Amino acid sequence: IFRFPLAWIKVEQLKPYHAHKEEMIKINKGKRFQQAVDAVEEFLRRAKGKDQTSSHNSADDKNRRNSSEERSRPNSGDEKRKLSLSEGKVKKNMGEGKKRVSSGSSERGSKSPLKRAQEQSPRKRGRPPKDEKDLTIPESSTVKGVMAGPMAAFKWQPTVSEPVKDADPHFHHFLLSQTEKPAVCYQAITKKLKICEEETGSTSIQAADSTAVNGSITPTDKKIGFLGLGLMGSGIVSNLLKMGHTVTVWNRTAEKCDLFIQEGARLGRTPAEVVSTCDITFACVSDPKAAKDLVLGPSGVLQGIRPGKCYVDMSTVDADTVTELAQVIVSRGGRFLEAPVSGNQQLSNDGMLVILAAGDRGLYEDCSSCFQAMGKTSFFLGEVGNAAKMMLIVNMVQGSFMATIAEGLTLAQVTGQSQQTLLDILNQGQLASIFLDQKCQNILQGNFKPDFYLKYIQKDLRLAIALGDAVNHPTPMAAAANEVYKRAKALDQSDNDMSAVYRAYIH
Repeated sequence: IFRFPLAWIKVEQLKPYHAHKEEMIKINKGKRFQQAVDAVEEFLRRAKGKDQTSSHNSADDKNRRNSSEERSRPNSGDEKRKLSLSEGKVKKNMGEGKKRVSSGSSERGSKSPLKRAQEQSPRKRGRPPKDEKDLTIPESSTVKGVMAGPMAAFKWQPTVSEPVKDADPHFHHFLLSQTEKPAVCYQAITKKLKICEEETGSTSIQAADSTAVNGSITPTDKKIGFLGLGLMGSGIVSNLLKMGHTVTVWNRTAEKCDLFIQEGARLGRTPAEVVSTCDITFACVSDPKAAKDLVLGPSGVLQGIRPGKCYVDMSTVDADTVTELAQVIVSRGGRFLEAPVSGNQQLSNDGMLVILAAGDRGLYEDCSSCFQAMGKTSFFLGEVGNAAKMMLIVNMVQGSFMATIAEGLTLAQVTGQSQQTLLDILNQGQLASIFLDQKCQNILQGNFKPDFYLKYIQKDLRLAIALGDAVNHPTPMAAAANEVYKRAKALDQSDNDMSAVYRAYIH
C-alpha cells in the first residue's frame, strides 16, 4: 500500500487515467465524481500548455544565447576560463532550482488545504525528504488528522494571529469535506492530482476517488452495532449502511428494524447480543432513564460487555448519567465514549450532524469512519461528562431561540403585523439561518410534523437548568422558555415538532 496525501490506496486500485477514464465515469455517475474528472482534465490542459510554452521559451533563449555568443566570442585564454566558470555556476544553480521544484509536492502535502487554496503568491520550496519516513504527516495537536476528502491527513498550521490551542483539550476536532465550498474542493483536488503526478508519474483519479471528495469514505472493518432507531438513529444507521459499514441493529419496537434489514443490516435480538457480536456498539435513545435501562436492564448492554468491547452512547443525557454508564462499562473491561449529536431528523438523514465526543480518545479515533458517515463535524471534548454538558448548553440555546421566534410571530399577529413580512425581514438580517426559516415556515403553514420532538427539547431545557443549579449559575432565559414548553406539552404538543411551542402562545 502506498500513502498519498489524500488517503491510503491499495496497489490493485491504481489504474492509468486515460485507459480507464470512460469506464470509471460509467461506474461513478455522481456529480462530485464528474467534478473531479473535470478537475483532472483542466489540470492536464494547463500542464500541456505550460510544457509547450516552456519548450518555446527554451528554444528562444537558446537562439538568443547563441547569437550573443557569436557577437562577443572571447579572444584570450583568460576570458575563456572566466566564461567557463560562469557557465558552470549557472548550470549548478539551475540544477538546484530543479531539485527544489521536485520537492515542492512533499512540502505542499503538509499544508492545510484551506490555506493552500487561499494562497496567491508562489510557495517557498523546501528540501526533499531523505527517506519515506519524511512523507508521513505528523499528528496534529489542534486538528485531528482523521478527516475525509480534501482534509485527509493534513496538519492545520496556526497563523501568526491565531493563538496555539495545544494546551486546550477541548479544541480537538476534525472537519469533513461536506463543510467545504465547491470552489475550495475543486482547487484542492487539482493540487492533489498534481502532487500524485510528480510523485508517481500518474494522474490517476483513484487518489481523489477514494475519499469523501465524491461522497464516499473507506468504512472501518470493525463490526458495528446500533441500538435505537428513532428520528436520529434511523438516519444514522442508513448512512452507515450506505457507506459500506457492517451494521447489526436492535430496537425496542422490532418492526422498525425491517427496513434496515432490507438495506443489508443484520438483526440483533437483544442489546446484549448486539454488543457481544460487534466490535463497536452505538446507542441513541430518548432520555436518561432509557439510556440506563438499555445498559443495566434485562439482556442489556452490560451483559454483553467483555474486555475490548466498545460502547458509544449518542443519547442526550446529563453528565451524571453518562458518568455512571461509563463506570459500569469500564468495570467490565469495556471501552466507553459519549457522543451526543446536534441536529435534527433532516440533518441525520443527510449525514450532516455535529458530533460531540468525550471519553476514550482511542475509541474516538476508531469511530472516525462512522462519524464521517453520519456527521459533517466532530469535536473531542476530553473526559466523560464534558460532551453531555456541552450538548445540553447547545440545546438550551436552541430551545430558548425557538420560544423567542414563536413569541415574536404571535406578537406580530396580535398587533396587526404580517407574520410573513416579519420572516422576510429576519431572513435579510443577522439572524438569518436555515433553522429560523424552517421553523417559521412550520408555524406559517401549520405543519408541525416532528423533526425534533417538542418533548425532547423540553427535557434538554430541564436538564440544562439543573446543570446551572449544580454550579449555582443563573439560567433565567432557559427557565422562562422551559415554562412555555411545559405549557405546550399540557396542550398535547409533546409529539409534535419543537416549533409547536407556538401553540402555547395562542391558547
